[in-house]
Amino acid sequence: MVVVVDFGSQTTHLIARRIGEWGVLAKIVLPKALPSFLYKTKVQGIILSGGPASVYEKNALSFASSIFKKSIPILGICYGLQLTTHLLGGKVTRGKKQEFGPAKLTITHSSSLFKNTPPLFTVWMSHGDEVVTAPKGFVILARTDTIPYAAIANKKQNVFGIQFHPEVVHTQFGDQILKNFLKICGLKPQKQAISRSYIKKIVLDIKESVGSEKAICALSGGVDSSVAAMLTHKALGTNLTPIYIDSGLMRKDETKLLSQTFRKYLKMKVRIINAKKDFLKKLSKVVDPEEKRKIIGNTFIEVLEKQAKKMGAKFLIQGTIYPDVIESAGTKHSKKIKTHHNVAGLPKKMRLILIEPLRNFYKDEVRKIAKFLKLPDEITQRQPFPGPGLAVRIVGSVTDKKLQMVRKADAILQEEMKKAGLTNNVWQAFAVHTGIQTTGVRGDNRAYGNTIALRVIQAKDAMSAHWVHLPYKLLNTISSRIVNEIKEVNRVVYDVTNKPPATMEWE
Repeated sequence: MVVVVDFGSQTTHLIARRIGEWGVLAKIVLPKALPSFLYKTKVQGIILSGGPASVYEKNALSFASSIFKKSIPILGICYGLQLTTHLLGGKVTRGKKQEFGPAKLTITHSSSLFKNTPPLFTVWMSHGDEVVTAPKGFVILARTDTIPYAAIANKKQNVFGIQFHPEVVHTQFGDQILKNFLKICGLKPQKQAISRSYIKKIVLDIKESVGSEKAICALSGGVDSSVAAMLTHKALGTNLTPIYIDSGLMRKDETKLLSQTFRKYLKMKVRIINAKKDFLKKLSKVVDPEEKRKIIGNTFIEVLEKQAKKMGAKFLIQGTIYPDVIESAGTKHSKKIKTHHNVAGLPKKMRLILIEPLRNFYKDEVRKIAKFLKLPDEITQRQPFPGPGLAVRIVGSVTDKKLQMVRKADAILQEEMKKAGLTNNVWQAFAVHTGIQTTGVRGDNRAYGNTIALRVIQAKDAMSAHWVHLPYKLLNTISSRIVNEIKEVNRVVYDVTNKPPATMEWE
């Protein structure tokens, strides 16, 4: 077993997942619980996660420095590196340059932690503080152009610290680094995969939880909710009714296309509810994105509870996945990035009992389960679409006019991406109504029009992402079509921001 100490990082669970992928049990514990956990449990390694705080702040999360004397290999990541430094007599300060995104790591000292990695590769950073003095007995293993202490180690005690995040897919050789640490712990890592027996266990868990009662499933047409529906249908059969709610916040022709997909591929009767008026009325004049998400979450539940009452259903199945949970501050020390409508956006009092069979999975894992369930590419390869829909792709209040603009712009983007053969090669491609108006010229006349932003990103598990370098010719075609076909728009911009520091969506 390896224990992962949770200091509130967005990627604590992801660290545990990566360790689990190597066939090693990873247990997440809070800092306060670490001493007693180590006393009761045999542990081969300790990983200290990142976190949003500073180690030198009052009441910063910590533990007794005696932990470092237990002869257990330790790997500190980001905050974990800084805490190791702080507790062992080194110095951490506010960084001269904050880093959020890719950086080039140069290995300066050989180490078993960096075995089978090249001397120079790209890592993913997300930090404001940095180590300026290493503790006594530590050597520098690696640096970047901006920080000299990007990786340090006390080789005699097998204590390592790295400023970057090896658990995210955008760190090259990150998987290898974690594998190396497991070997340092005396373990024998072997790659694991999702299997049919694992899926059968999920189905059995649902069956045992619901029993003979009826359930409804919130179905959006995306891979998460579709997989949750299929797993639950295997467990409950006709006692499950999937419900698709048209909120009026969908993309062009989406409800029509999805209803056709449901009939063709899902072997269950899907109930489609038109609730456009309810959603748009409640969103009228609402500007704050957090308030939007909460309103949408509450309205979804209101509609679902009405349907459940008609059918006598007691359970609600949702396709919530782990990135939804962690961004909604789903763990004790994590910071809320945004309220996901299906997590923190839910009302405090619900008449339905909530079941989320995919809550601890990431998007790429869900897609693997979908393949076992033989779901078609129309569902498994569908680009993620936010539950609040276009409401969070409109900065500011939501109106019919803005919805029409962003729908048309998004449709143009999708058409041109498809023509270029790029639709299935990116994680997401979408248009945003920015809420910004700028001066333009139409037919020699001044035009004060709207600005549309385009965002095309690549990711694997939604915990990090980088923007896609679309060909200039394609961008030109998309931009020209948008300003020519949507008279209210006179400017198109392209979002070239990674996650972090940005999120996937604009709101």
